[in-house]
This record gives sequence, C-alpha cells and structure tokens, in this order.
Amino acid sequence: MITAKEKRGKYYIIANTALFAAVFVLSFAIGKYPISPGELLEVFFGKLTGAAQTWTNEVELVIFKIRMPRVLAGAMIGAGLSAAGAAYQGLFRNPMVSPDVLGASAGAGFGAALAIYMGMNYVMISASAFVFGIMSVGAAYIISTRARRNPTLGMVLAGIMISSLFNSATSFIKLIADPNNILPSITFWLMGSISGVRESQLVWAAIPVGAGLLVLLIARWKLNLLTMGEDEARSMGVNTKLMRIVIVVSATLITAASVAISGLIGWVGLVIPHFARLLVGYDYRVMMPASMLMGASFMMLVDNLARSIATAEIPLGILTAFVGAPFFLYLILDRGNRM
Repeated sequence: MITAKEKRGKYYIIANTALFAAVFVLSFAIGKYPISPGELLEVFFGKLTGAAQTWTNEVELVIFKIRMPRVLAGAMIGAGLSAAGAAYQGLFRNPMVSPDVLGASAGAGFGAALAIYMGMNYVMISASAFVFGIMSVGAAYIISTRARRNPTLGMVLAGIMISSLFNSATSFIKLIADPNNILPSITFWLMGSISGVRESQLVWAAIPVGAGLLVLLIARWKLNLLTMGEDEARSMGVNTKLMRIVIVVSATLITAASVAISGLIGWVGLVIPHFARLLVGYDYRVMMPASMLMGASFMMLVDNLARSIATAEIPLGILTAFVGAPFFLYLILDRGNRM
C-alpha cells in the first residue's frame, strides 16, 4: 500500500520533470537568435519523422550546433553535481559536504591550468582536468586507508589536504603564467562556463557521468541505510566498505567529467540536495532523482541568466555563488539555532 508520503514524493517528481521540460524548451528561446517553442517542436518532429524541411537552415544550425550542446551540458552537469553532492552528504552523514570534498575539483582545476599553461588545445585541457580529478580522489582514498579506526573521517581529512596541495599548485601556475595571454585563460576557466562545450566533449563526458548517475540511482536505497551509521548498515547486511568505494568512484567520475568540460562550478552539489530534502524529505529513493531533476533545471536557468543579463557572458561560478553563499549562511544560522 502506498503511503501519503510516498504519494507526495511521486507528485514532486512529476512536478520536477515538468519543470525540467519547461526550462529545457525555454533555454532555446533565450539568446541573440531566439527559437520559439513552436519552431523547436517543428524541427524536432520533422527530424524524427523525416518530414519535408519547412524551417530555415539558420534555425537548424542554432538549435543543433549552438544551443543543443550547451543546454544538454548544463542539464548533465547540474544533474551530475547534485547527485554527487547528495551521495556524499549521505555517505559522510554531513549536510555541509559537496562534490569537491575529496579534491576532485581542485585536482581538475590544476590539470586544466597545467594544460593551458603548456599551450594544449581544448580537448587536451578537458582530458588533463579529468585525469587529475580522478588522481586527486585516488590519492585521498589511498591516504584514508591508513586511518583504520575511522576511514570515513580519514577520507574527508585526506581530501582537504589534497585539495589544499592542488590549489597551491594551481596558484603557482597562475603566478608564473604569462599575464597577457595565459593567465586570463586560466582565470576564466576556473570561474566555470559551458559556452565553449563541443559535441565531441559532450559525448565523451556523458559516458562517465551517465555511468555514475546510473550506479547512484541503483544504490540509492542503500544510502538510506548508510545515513544511519556504518554499524547499523552492516547489521542489515550492507557491505559498507564496498558501498563506500562504489559511491566514491561514481561521484568522482561524475564530478571530474563535469568539471573537465565546464570548469569549476561551485555550490550546486551543496545547495540543490538541500532544496530536494525540503520538498521530498530524506528518503534517497525519492530525493536522489529529485536532486538530479532540480540540479539540471537550476543549471539551465543559471546558464540562461549568464548569457542574457549582461553584454558579456558572466561565468557560471559567479552566479551559482550568489545563490549558494546566502543559502549556506542560512544553513549555518539554522543549525546554530537548534544547538
């Protein structure tokens, strides 16, 4: 029998799905060359059915070559970072945890900065960011294995240390970089943007992000048990060590691949899971897909603002910080009032 709480959760998922669809269509209508919903549906329907072309080549070019990679990248990155943040918050039982807690973002930032400093092309910059993001989390996990009494705390502390080292290395590269050509490119990349995402990058990034999201969706009911504590989860038959590895690997793949094509975009993985909890509660069976849908809609909306509210495009990291920082302050004050 379906309870009232479960029924309410399903209604929220349906509402979030409708919101995602509306924002997706809206994202094509915003820009210097707007595409109306009617034109968008006409082109999509025509391509799917093979109907005769009744639209201009310019409209098709804008939809599939300019807007589509950007909109899909925003949706994928938003859903991925939100899911990774929600998974980490459940694993570490800490609502202040974000996807970069184990150093994936810091490592990816260093990898990108190093590639830009060495004059590599855009594809190699993304590849370098992805590899160093994976390496940083791998190093944090290896260090945490030495903390036998509390491996979860050891992993967090190791991640903080690794992040500090990679951030320092990135600062050193910025210090020695050419201030006229190289330094501005590094700075802009670190602020986050999806304006330059290409179809090829989107395709290869979708593989690790999609795989990570699939694993987190399948394992989301076990996250409910992990939030109760490792001892309680083990008593219910959960292999906590294996689950910890699975969640960390999945979230790392998502975070590293997302950062590799977009740069550093903070606060999404911290803020969106909290909004999802406010709506659907703490049950990860519902909260995880809700976080993904809300994260995708949020990133598409932020990107729409980034390319429309000013003459020059605003980096996404700046806009997400305007939302994330006040909400983080609210969380601190709210938790402080409960103590």
